[in-house]
Amino acid sequence: MNALIIAAVVTLSVVILTPMIVSAFLRDVEAGEIRLVSWLNGKLRIYRGPCKATVIPIFTVSRVIPASAINVDIEITDQTADMDSTGVPAPVKVTVKASAIVSVGEEDSMVNTAANKFFSKSDDEQLSTLTDVLSSAGRRAINLLKHDQLFNSRTAAPAALAPLKEKEALVAHGEDDELAVIIKEACSRELLDLGLSFNSLNIKAVLSEVADARRRESAARAKASADVVQAREEQRSKIAQLEAAQKVNDQERALKMQIASNGAAIARAEAERQAVIRDLRQAELGATQITQAQADADQNVIAMEAEGRAQASRIRLVAEAEADAIRKKAQALLEAGQVYLDLRRLELAPELTRAVAGALTNSQFVNFGGATGSNGSQSALATGSDDVLRVVQTLMAAQVITQAPPSGDGTSRSRSNGGGSADGQPAWSASSKQ
Repeated sequence: MNALIIAAVVTLSVVILTPMIVSAFLRDVEAGEIRLVSWLNGKLRIYRGPCKATVIPIFTVSRVIPASAINVDIEITDQTADMDSTGVPAPVKVTVKASAIVSVGEEDSMVNTAANKFFSKSDDEQLSTLTDVLSSAGRRAINLLKHDQLFNSRTAAPAALAPLKEKEALVAHGEDDELAVIIKEACSRELLDLGLSFNSLNIKAVLSEVADARRRESAARAKASADVVQAREEQRSKIAQLEAAQKVNDQERALKMQIASNGAAIARAEAERQAVIRDLRQAELGATQITQAQADADQNVIAMEAEGRAQASRIRLVAEAEADAIRKKAQALLEAGQVYLDLRRLELAPELTRAVAGALTNSQFVNFGGATGSNGSQSALATGSDDVLRVVQTLMAAQVITQAPPSGDGTSRSRSNGGGSADGQPAWSASSKQ
């Protein structure tokens, strides 16, 4: 039983103590770190993370340095190597703002040098050292370049690249601009002494009065060009708008003309329809009027014919009645004969006597002449007697005619006036003379 307990304790101790022992001899190296382990025999082991570094207490010494890149901002103000047309130096003051990136070298010797010469300093001293190295290299580069070369990237500068080896100059020329190539070549040796390597140089800005003037001039030209382009575009846009408006106006005018034409056509069609309707109505009215007039004329003709026949019948009846009356009067006169005439003479004698007496009273001349005697003249007595008889006969005839029934056309009167003898004497004049 004791043996089992001892075995369990030993096993548990091994399980627990073994990781602790291993962790005491193995250390983690994180990414971006470099651990340097130096043994008692002077052998140096370098571990780049992430990995495990073997560190044995008492027998080894270790240190960790950063493996990440270091970014350094620099600002350099100096004069360029410009010359005028006669070859006299005419430097231009420029200010270069750049950002350099350096890191620990890849070789173990460079890592050891960086750990001893660079990372042994404080952070401020490290930044100051890098700024000084890069600034001095930048000034030398500015002094070797002309003003225009600072603004033209990836251009060759034989004079500036002269200090470089031919192969390195070609490689640098193919990758960076002139300023970066010169700065890299100038500071690479100094950085190498510190165990660092130059990775890249980013030129942020190059400032100068000439550059500002050129920039303003370029901006003015660009603005002028932009204004011209904008003016042209506005002109094109305005022309396009005017053309579009003109097309719209043309279409509206064409539409209005079409509408007016359609309206005129509709009005003409309506007028023609109204004219046709009016002609039809006039024709119907004319036909109705003609029919009515024909009917009225036929009716008038019928009425006039009827009235004529009635008038003729009436005239015939009146004429027959008058003729019958005249015949009856004539028959009565014929039947009465001399008695009627004598009676009428006696009735008219006083009136005749008064008329003759009145004439004589007024001293009017009464001529009873007309009968001839033995000497070719009639006697005054015979003449007066004949005149009196004629007057009496005339008055009697007038009374007979007046007493006759009236006629519409005077037929009876004409017949009465023509009832005498052939010489104009009444039929009873002969008997009166006797």
